[in-house]
Amino acid sequence: MEHQDKAEGHEASCHSGSDRKSHHSDKTKSNLVTRLNRIEGQIRGVKGLIEKDTYCDDVLNQIAAIQSALNGVGKLLLEHHLNSCVIERIQEGDNEVIKELMITVNKLMK
Repeated sequence: MEHQDKAEGHEASCHSGSDRKSHHSDKTKSNLVTRLNRIEGQIRGVKGLIEKDTYCDDVLNQIAAIQSALNGVGKLLLEHHLNSCVIERIQEGDNEVIKELMITVNKLMK
């Protein structure tokens, strides 16, 4: 995945001093928001299933689908982070980003 913001002419940087921000393209942001909106709807659906005393196995299968969808969002963000911020910070000589990345990956893999 290429760094799309620079290609679109946006001035972007992963961090400036201690104020770090991501710089996702509009397409990436839209994709993430769409996925998260869908997940939000799925969560409301599970809440409704529980309120209706739906069979537990059916609810658990819906929860598994939500977890899978969240993992998809996490993978997309991780891919973008690696291909932009991590590379940029390493090129700037900031190797602390590797330790930060490993902590984050360990949290994602719990």
